[in-house]
Amino acid sequence: MAGNNNTLRGKNIHTFMVSFPGQGHVNPLLRLGRRLAALGALVTFCAPEAAGASIRKNNSITDDSRPTPCGRGAIRFQFFDDDWDFNSPSCDDFRAYLAQMEAAGREKLPELIHKEAEAGRPVSCLINNPFIPWVSDVAESLSIPNAVLWIQSCACFSAYYHYHNGLVPFPTAQEPEMDVQLPRMPLLRHDEFPDFLHPRSPYVFLRDAILGQFRNLTIPSCVLMDTLDEIERDNIEYMSRVIGRPIRTVGPLCKELDLESECKALRADFFKAEDCIEWLDSKPPRLVVYISFGSVVHLRQEQVDEIANGLAESEVSFLWVVRPLPREKNWKPHVLPDGFLDMVGERGRIVQWSPQEEVLAHLSMACFMTHCGWNSTMEVLASGVPVMAFPQWGDQVTNAKFMVDVFKVGLRMCRGEVEGRVVPRDEVASVLEAVVRGPRAKEIRANALKWKKAAETAVAERGSSYMNMQCFVEEVASFDLVPN
Repeated sequence: MAGNNNTLRGKNIHTFMVSFPGQGHVNPLLRLGRRLAALGALVTFCAPEAAGASIRKNNSITDDSRPTPCGRGAIRFQFFDDDWDFNSPSCDDFRAYLAQMEAAGREKLPELIHKEAEAGRPVSCLINNPFIPWVSDVAESLSIPNAVLWIQSCACFSAYYHYHNGLVPFPTAQEPEMDVQLPRMPLLRHDEFPDFLHPRSPYVFLRDAILGQFRNLTIPSCVLMDTLDEIERDNIEYMSRVIGRPIRTVGPLCKELDLESECKALRADFFKAEDCIEWLDSKPPRLVVYISFGSVVHLRQEQVDEIANGLAESEVSFLWVVRPLPREKNWKPHVLPDGFLDMVGERGRIVQWSPQEEVLAHLSMACFMTHCGWNSTMEVLASGVPVMAFPQWGDQVTNAKFMVDVFKVGLRMCRGEVEGRVVPRDEVASVLEAVVRGPRAKEIRANALKWKKAAETAVAERGSSYMNMQCFVEEVASFDLVPN
């Protein structure tokens, strides 16, 4: 570490990070920013105002020039106006929003970056995450080195790459149930690869947004991934050769380096996290079920009813995140069954949002009922907590496949939104019982603890992710700065 600090000293490294305005995108990019700052860089975290409004409201963050100290470096925030009207009738038109954000970003990002140079803070490297591949174009136009943080698994990266380049067969309208065999991966059933790539998917606009990054894959100097070698090594080595540039695993980003401890509280939640740790402290070890479906998934009301009744019948303690609705969606808020809260009493706690990393690390955790988003997947693997896999769409179905069949840290509750069924209460209760106390519970927990150890090893000094962060920082430090 000392050598790396000497490398940074005097270089005035300034990493400018641009995030898509979604919670699942902001979190890993900010975690990467905290790590870069801890190693000595100045980090500017930038996102559209669509994210900025929520981040400022729910966190101690302002978008001004004053940086927040973090380890050996610092982090500052800037948000640019994306000119999107959230009060318009078409405010939930995602395709239109992507186009508007790109038009605004291509104009305003260069202006922000030029101002940084004028202020004596020239940008050393521009980092973006998926859904905004045009940031790579901006970097190229300004002659600034670029890197991409891929926020899904390498398995999903491989699926998108092979689909985009037509390298392996995928299901078609004529053969919708075709299995997919990708190199260095287990066979994926038609409902186990990222379902944005399936011809039946209603989310074609999301597929196109993600594939945009693969059309721009020749620009970034490397691809950073929030994963670890220990769980995807063969695939990572193979895909690095295929794309002709390094894939550097830097995960789990939710596991801080020692230098990051002082900036751990620096968060960018879109919702205000409620204090539930004291309630967890009152519970015995390994007896609380944590339930959260992330920041986007919205279950049918019938499914919420069945989960609630399954929890009531199982008589377990539980912490359940019932998220507020996003302002741009016309969804109906979930309603818990009449008498449910009275029935469960003190053994159940409902919150609108939680400090998930702290919750999963708590000794009271018995298992996690999750939608299997990649952030949640990395957090639960890093915490050693068994899983009840409840995927809905996108990469979630692939993550569920790996958690259940490859990592063997839990059991599957459903096969995704396409399955079209409501998981009944007796099934909810039986899967819960099997994960926590059934014949396989001991094996599942042992596997979960094995991956927790692997995650700790990866980010420890000399570990794979630790060394990859060192390599990336040294690479950024070696770039010759071009006035921008």
